[in-house]
Amino acid sequence: MSTGNSQNPKVDPKAAQEWPLWEVFVRSKAGLDHKHCGSLHAPDAAGAIQLAREVYTRRQEGTSVWVVQSKDIVASDPSDKDMYFDPMEDKVYRHPTFYELPASVDHM
Repeated sequence: MSTGNSQNPKVDPKAAQEWPLWEVFVRSKAGLDHKHCGSLHAPDAAGAIQLAREVYTRRQEGTSVWVVQSKDIVASDPSDKDMYFDPMEDKVYRHPTFYELPASVDHM
């Protein structure tokens, strides 16, 4: 006997209606990198940009906003740190320690 409920019992209806999570990156000044400043829920990319502007740049501290769905971000696992970063120690040519900088470029 059917109860008339065609929904999958494993799917939480509330979770299915929740807006996707977006990560927000803001560039504070032209020429600088975008910095991750937080996350928010929004129905789509346009809504995420609008909400990000309202939440993270209220005091006009940004010149550019990026949003990306959290599910689309791929990251390394912290437990794999050795695999990704330790091999760099044997590549001394990547570290400019074997020559001196001229005084005119002392800011590096």
